[in-house]
Amino acid sequence: MGLRRGHEQPKVRFQMREKMVAVGDDSWIEDEHGTKVYKANGKAARLRNTWKLEDAHRNTVAEIQEKKLTVRDKIKIDFPGGRSATVKKALVGVRDRFHVEVDGGDDIKVHGNIVDHEYEMDRNGDKIAEVSKKWFRVRDTYGIDVFDESETVLILAITVAVDALAHDLR
Repeated sequence: MGLRRGHEQPKVRFQMREKMVAVGDDSWIEDEHGTKVYKANGKAARLRNTWKLEDAHRNTVAEIQEKKLTVRDKIKIDFPGGRSATVKKALVGVRDRFHVEVDGGDDIKVHGNIVDHEYEMDRNGDKIAEVSKKWFRVRDTYGIDVFDESETVLILAITVAVDALAHDLR
């Protein structure tokens, strides 16, 4: 994988609604052509909020769980086959950075203006995704550019988790 410093075109682009992580709501993630490709299915529980990320055929591709009674805010993402990741708020600059520990893989740094949906995801210094509102005229919509198509589900799940954690900051 070569360095991705912003000059390379994304492999895939998705669009999400700003309020998509509302618990109890189901929201579609669309591709750049407006085709519904993933669904974030939100469920509220007493001790945690949970979202199931489903593909267009309603297969669960990731389960995203916010643990409410932890000392440090974090969200765990479980994937079929046993892979998982944990998204945590950074201790310094809480509004600007998150750290993603990926089991069996390299960690991911999320940095930028999280609350305003203008941020990047980097792994080992390589940009693997960019989130931005600048591509859309619709006020409550933002885009996710994915530079490594094989990590699409992980990146979308991280985006849902970061959105949920950032919503807690408001």
